[in-house]
Amino acid sequence: MKRTTMILTAAMLIAPAAFAARVDRRQENQQDRIAQGINSGSLNAAEAAKLEKQEARLQYEKHDMREDNGGHLTPKEKVKLNKQQNVLSREIYRKKHN
Repeated sequence: MKRTTMILTAAMLIAPAAFAARVDRRQENQQDRIAQGINSGSLNAAEAAKLEKQEARLQYEKHDMREDNGGHLTPKEKVKLNKQQNVLSREIYRKKHN
């Protein structure tokens, strides 16, 4: 019983950190995709600026959400942030392939 409790407690502590790392890594990947688009010429300056602005807005919103909840994201906020990142990812793809 003690071992199960310890494993569950450890999983609950690790899961939020893993999600936060995944969110940060995803934002870094999207930044890399934007940079690659600029370097390859598939994104012009105006398109890249708009995508960068959207990315910055998402980062600010994530920071604001964490600030409101003592450094953590609620499950509802995680879903919202993931949906917004999906939209931005599709936008990056569309702009790079138009």
